[in-house]
Amino acid sequence: YSRKLTRGYFLEHNEAKYTERRERVYTCMRIPKELEKLMIFGFFLCADAFLYIFTLLPLRVLLALLRLFTLPCCGFSGSRLLQPAQVCDMLKGLILVLCFSMMHYVDYSMMYHLIRGQSVIKLYIIYNMLEVADRLISSFGQDILDALYWTATEPKERKRDSIGVIPHFVMAVSYVFIHSILIMVQASTLNVAFNSHNKSLLTIMMSNNFVEIKGSVFKKFEKNNLFQMSNSDIKERFTSYVLLLIVCLRNMEQFSWNPDHLWALLPDVFMVVASEVVVDVIKHAFITKFNDIPADVYSEYRASLAFDLVSSRQTNAYTDYSDSVARRMGFIPLPLAVLLIRVVMSSVKVQGALSYTCVFLFYLGLVTLKVLNSIVLLGKSCVYVKRANMEDKLFEKPSTSSSSSTKSPSKTDPRPQPETELPEPSLSNEGEPIEASELKHKPPKNDLLEIDRFTICGNRID
Repeated sequence: YSRKLTRGYFLEHNEAKYTERRERVYTCMRIPKELEKLMIFGFFLCADAFLYIFTLLPLRVLLALLRLFTLPCCGFSGSRLLQPAQVCDMLKGLILVLCFSMMHYVDYSMMYHLIRGQSVIKLYIIYNMLEVADRLISSFGQDILDALYWTATEPKERKRDSIGVIPHFVMAVSYVFIHSILIMVQASTLNVAFNSHNKSLLTIMMSNNFVEIKGSVFKKFEKNNLFQMSNSDIKERFTSYVLLLIVCLRNMEQFSWNPDHLWALLPDVFMVVASEVVVDVIKHAFITKFNDIPADVYSEYRASLAFDLVSSRQTNAYTDYSDSVARRMGFIPLPLAVLLIRVVMSSVKVQGALSYTCVFLFYLGLVTLKVLNSIVLLGKSCVYVKRANMEDKLFEKPSTSSSSSTKSPSKTDPRPQPETELPEPSLSNEGEPIEASELKHKPPKNDLLEIDRFTICGNRID
């Protein structure tokens, strides 16, 4: 017993072990700061794409219409009536107008009272189903929009080939309308939770975020999978903020814009926002801890998103910036914009010359905010890209035989590819899954620039 009382511990004998555990503690302490840096940058990316719908898209549509109407007077020169970007802008504007007109036939008040009459448990189940449906329809909806843009702008040999745009356009309008109704039901459910007397529904909906920790923390994650989850969290956080804005607008309209009611709503709004932040921090902290992922990985994620922004500003960019954000984060601004316009138009009454002047000034303020946000984002993105040494990739031209060159080495040479070449993706370009026998011999995708929100990264549990 005297030896037990006098014996000392020499932890330096296991120096590597305890140093590693201390680094894990430091990593967990750094996660909130690094994660919020990524979340804030991603939030402003989504805000920039969202403001584009209200500010620059109407101006671009007007310019396209002006070119279309003045073309017979100026004379037709060239092989295209409109540029591909102008065609896409016209399609986006037409989809927005048609879906907004169709949303007028959907009664928000009737939907609110219909949801309010349901039981708490039933509403909780409905809210969970809506979250799953939102993720599924977003993945398919972006493919529908991309297919429409390509069908409308691809070179056509015969004039009757342009008829194929019509079914794609009908599918795109149907998708945006259905997605807008789905988001409206989500906003109505959240509004019912805010206005319930005992706040039981709001508590249950917030506890649903903590259930997400159980479903993700105890799984094996790689760096690419964590990148997808981070993009999904950015999109969900921005969407929840817009839903909270819609709920506040509806409540303020019902109480005749009484500012006292706004102060009564702020505690619930703060509670929802705080729960989102706390859940994201806990989830990412333990995922990085269990999978030995350093906190510096969030700087790489931020640099990858910044690369999308910088590359979309190039002259030969293959897609619009808002489409790049949608593909990478799963954020599609059109349905959310349709719902917000519908709620604002029904909540705010515009009458008289003074009201229209205020609306015009508000539009100019949105344009100014959009321009300032774009300038700041572009400057920060250039800093992040330069810090990550990714400037050379901005000037790389995509090779025409990229698809064949990436497939052939995997069949003949099992060795991993060098860092300068793009690794083999776990899905083919058409979205078809690769056979399990081939997946075992292929290296994981290491380039974050090739990963979007709706691509399976081949995560394997050993």
